[in-house]
Amino acid sequence: MIPPADAPRFLEACGWGGARIEPLAGDASFRRYFRVIGEGRSAVLMDAPPPHEDPRPFAAVAEWLCSTGLSAPEIIARDLDKGLLLLADFGDARLRDTLDQDPERERELYELATDVLIHLHRHPPMPGLPTHGLDQWLEELKLFTDWYCPALGLAVDVEGYRSAWIEALQPVASDGLGPVTILRDYHAENIMLVGGREGVAHVGLLDFQDAHCGHPAYDLASVLEDARRDVPPQLERAMMDRYVAVTGQGKTFERAYWSLAAQRNTRIIGVFTRLWKRDGRPHYTQFQPRMWGLLERDLATPHLAPVRAWFDSNVGPEHRAAPWSEAA
Repeated sequence: MIPPADAPRFLEACGWGGARIEPLAGDASFRRYFRVIGEGRSAVLMDAPPPHEDPRPFAAVAEWLCSTGLSAPEIIARDLDKGLLLLADFGDARLRDTLDQDPERERELYELATDVLIHLHRHPPMPGLPTHGLDQWLEELKLFTDWYCPALGLAVDVEGYRSAWIEALQPVASDGLGPVTILRDYHAENIMLVGGREGVAHVGLLDFQDAHCGHPAYDLASVLEDARRDVPPQLERAMMDRYVAVTGQGKTFERAYWSLAAQRNTRIIGVFTRLWKRDGRPHYTQFQPRMWGLLERDLATPHLAPVRAWFDSNVGPEHRAAPWSEAA
């Protein structure tokens, strides 16, 4: 977390010369974040170094989200060729940390997070976004058979895997719901609580540079089946009911919810394995027991029976949560 070499010049050019630069956060990508402090003010420096990263999608989506009345960080300054953005500072009140300190607010704040999606989905999707549909879902699911299965020494039926998922996901792809803008990484560690703002604007959005045009159930599954935080099943049910009560999407939405939750959780199990094996980040394995617990719950829904049958035939119980629980 050493600041990028171009940071002092960039900050000087945008009126922040001499400001202190402190590490703030990194993530699973090459992006890094620093807090910039000086003269009684603070901002956030995003380092998205080319050629590995491109800050342009983040900037474009941030500005579009703000135009809808939601809270994304205002862009104070930018040097896109160097991969540098200076952003408004939303502070330190992450949803995850707030709930760790005050769990009694859990329902209140998840209602707010659900209302953000209801608000977002009332708007036509942002122009120019890539599509997130059946082809993309199937491509993402290959992360499981490409990384997880080899890591555990499993020889599996890859064609059967694809066929089972097509059977489960094809009805979702053609159910007529959406498309909407999906943020794709909407969860408690990417949601801030911004002081001085009310309603859905109180929610500060982060990490949306991979936004796509996709199904409205995807982000709700993302926030309620969180890889890093346990959300009680009864709260998940209540938030799904809240969304459906406002949008009127009913059983069709619910089928899509469980299907896309299963798709996403299977993909993430593969992603976390790749981060361990390819990128030398073994700490991501700590999340695997939770991911398997979520996936097992998703697969219990009747319309996912083909996928559940594939897992039962190819990935036994001893190769699911068990090895990761023992490692933890």
